[in-house]
Amino acid sequence: RTGPPESTLSAAGKRAFLLNSCRHCSSGVLPNERIRNIGISAHIDSGKTTLTERILFYTGRIAQMHEVRGKDGVGAVMDSMELERQRGITIQSAATYTMWKDTNINIIDTPGHVDFTIEVERSLRVLDGAILVLCAVGGVQCQTITVNRQMKRYSVPFLTFINKLDRLGSSPSRAVQQLRSKLKHNAAFVQIPIGLEGNFKGVIDLIEEKAIYFDGALGQTLRYDEIPAEFRAEAAERRRELIECVANSDDQLGELFLEEKIPTAAELKLAIRRATLKKSFTPVLVGSALKNKGVQPLLDAVLEYLPNPSEVENYAIINQGDSEDKTKFLLNSARDDSQPFIGLAFKLEAGRFGQLTYIRVYQGMLKKSDYIYNTRTGKRVRVQRLVRMHSDNMEDVNEVYAGDICALFGIDCASGDTFTDKTSTDISMESIHIPDPVISVAMKPSNKNDFDKFSKGLNRFTREDPTFRIHFDDESKETIVSGMGELHLEIYAQRMEREYGCPCTMGKPKVAFRENISAPVTFFLRTLIAYPPLSTYLPSLQMLIVAFELLPLRYEAVRYSDACFG
Repeated sequence: RTGPPESTLSAAGKRAFLLNSCRHCSSGVLPNERIRNIGISAHIDSGKTTLTERILFYTGRIAQMHEVRGKDGVGAVMDSMELERQRGITIQSAATYTMWKDTNINIIDTPGHVDFTIEVERSLRVLDGAILVLCAVGGVQCQTITVNRQMKRYSVPFLTFINKLDRLGSSPSRAVQQLRSKLKHNAAFVQIPIGLEGNFKGVIDLIEEKAIYFDGALGQTLRYDEIPAEFRAEAAERRRELIECVANSDDQLGELFLEEKIPTAAELKLAIRRATLKKSFTPVLVGSALKNKGVQPLLDAVLEYLPNPSEVENYAIINQGDSEDKTKFLLNSARDDSQPFIGLAFKLEAGRFGQLTYIRVYQGMLKKSDYIYNTRTGKRVRVQRLVRMHSDNMEDVNEVYAGDICALFGIDCASGDTFTDKTSTDISMESIHIPDPVISVAMKPSNKNDFDKFSKGLNRFTREDPTFRIHFDDESKETIVSGMGELHLEIYAQRMEREYGCPCTMGKPKVAFRENISAPVTFFLRTLIAYPPLSTYLPSLQMLIVAFELLPLRYEAVRYSDACFG
């Protein structure tokens, strides 16, 4: 790394120096050991975006912290959509990158609502590690269970951060117990709080056996001290519990435990790292992001316990025509151009300059102006612009390497497509799991003259979000939209009005069905007819009675059909 030593710089100079370091790492000079790709996931209102805001501030990525709900008129950096700032929720996942202790950390902040679960799904698909945030009051909640299932699906190791220790009724011990009982995790504290609720003052590092206080107006100054006398007994007990839990998952520490030897701090950290990477142990850290406590030690834990790209095994599939046999091979994570380029498009977004395609590079190197191939369509495309994202801001780069997350402009593709160079067009990555929609409603533009805007908006939204689907009902003559919940569809209706100037009317959720009689029915039809026919002279009217028998429909078999169109 070039430039003046950080100790000689002002606060603003340090931030600029760190940003230059981020730009420097985008050239691919950093080794895998100094890269982390992490996501931050949790149940709604657990403090994910607030935590991300603090991470960006303490690492020098942003100069000032803002509140999630935009009370100061600005809002959190990662909530770039106006609807997110108004509602105080995350709707779309947002990517950024920063530096902490000479390590480049790529971060994706994900929504907490189950309605936007696809954002969590496709983010975890391309990440190497994660932070699971729990509310110290709510503990493990319904979306926590969903996120845990998604992490297991993609074999993502993670840390747990128990947030909001300053809130009334906070209980980190209860949250850890729920991790063990509800999620079946071998979890243990690596930190415990110094006080709770209004008395929350700092944390105790059980590994180093030190108390950490966060001084300064924004908690930017860490002060290490001896463990307070009233917490020493609890700290000793929690440390023994930590060693026992890790020893059950790590053979090397298990041998020391059986020999009744006390591991050193370095030995314990290495054991925790090995167990975390095997997903057999979950380290638990504590703090309060809103009160600026516990964030810096969490960043240290990301570096110490979560994997770098070379420690995660990623596989590609060799396509063998119509054969159902799939051959997998291990991708090379070396950050050079010795191997063919392979990348996965995991998110699409309409940007100011056309479609923005987020890509995780798994192998090789990608340069601006390179030609790459979409293995699904077989089309060759040129990389016209290559950027790294900081929320909705972009920084142009010339090249990216294995382990990097970047974005391309002007690439026609779908979410889950694999891109390669010309030497490996028969290769694809395992795609993203897409859950089926759970609710459907009718939607139409309030103004009949807005059908063009309506169609354009629906086309864009269905491309960006695979869980948002549309079809035209031939019987009701209505456009039916389907999604993951009422909030999901409501957000798209509001976006249609804000982004396309097309107010929409939504019907109520209902089930379409046909009625059928359960038994044969006989009925009579009485009518007057002309007899003789009207062609004859002076016909007379005669009464005609006709008997009908209506039989119930019989379904000999039930057939299920699943089709896509568009």
